[in-house]
Amino acid sequence: MTAEPESGAPAASNSDSAAETNAGLAGDLRLLSGRRGLILGVANERSIAWGIARRLSDQGAELSFTYQGEALGNRVRPLAGRIGSNLVMPADVLDDAALDSVFERLGSAWGTLDFVVHAIAYAEREDLADGIVNTSRSNFRTCLEVSCFSLIDITRRASALMPSGGSIITLTFQGSRSVMPNYNVMGVAKAALEGAVRYLANELGPRGIRVNAISPGPMRTLSGAAIGGARRIFRTAESNAPLRSNASLADIGGAAVFLVSDLGAGTTGEIVHVDGGYHVLGMPQPENL
Repeated sequence: MTAEPESGAPAASNSDSAAETNAGLAGDLRLLSGRRGLILGVANERSIAWGIARRLSDQGAELSFTYQGEALGNRVRPLAGRIGSNLVMPADVLDDAALDSVFERLGSAWGTLDFVVHAIAYAEREDLADGIVNTSRSNFRTCLEVSCFSLIDITRRASALMPSGGSIITLTFQGSRSVMPNYNVMGVAKAALEGAVRYLANELGPRGIRVNAISPGPMRTLSGAAIGGARRIFRTAESNAPLRSNASLADIGGAAVFLVSDLGAGTTGEIVHVDGGYHVLGMPQPENL
């Protein structure tokens, strides 16, 4: 039904109508309008997960968030509020009951889910500083469970809310394939994570669910700071990468937009490097030898 102008109100001109039409089209052109997703792993505004969340929100996505512990909750809730999200839930990936609650709430609030961003990893500081040969059995188990198995567990739960397909993204690092200083057990965990990405992608592909990983270069984040020599590693990557720069949060968020949107509809099982090209190098640049 089309409403007529009230008596005495001027009829809209052709230019006004065109402006309204263009405004509507502009809104429709956002790549993720009408899509809903879960973000796990935001710690603060410098988190890679937050950089991804901002770019997804800019493209029209409606987001929910999890946090572990009230201290992080006090950081995550205000960030979520900035982009209009009020679905912020506590979750510990080692606690089945907590994850059950998260996905029950998502199912109740939204019914379906379009994407998940898994940005969770953990290793004891001692294992990042003391060499992999000294990793204890219990620390190894915890590192692999949090950093790798959690993707499998969350994917299983999320896929049940994706009857029409969806996209799942996790985060990895070049230390999965090449030895990186002080990365140690986390490099093993990321190698396992990348294997899980490939197997999940193959298994869920017939259901239209795509699974990919983004591999940023060194980042100035809370988790990155836990790696010994982080500043030197950051500078080394920046001075040697083909683009002579490290990725920004916006760069990584842009890759996530591609993978979540229809632009990435044919991409699954992939490790997408967003590191200025550093991963292609076999040696430093000549000027840095």
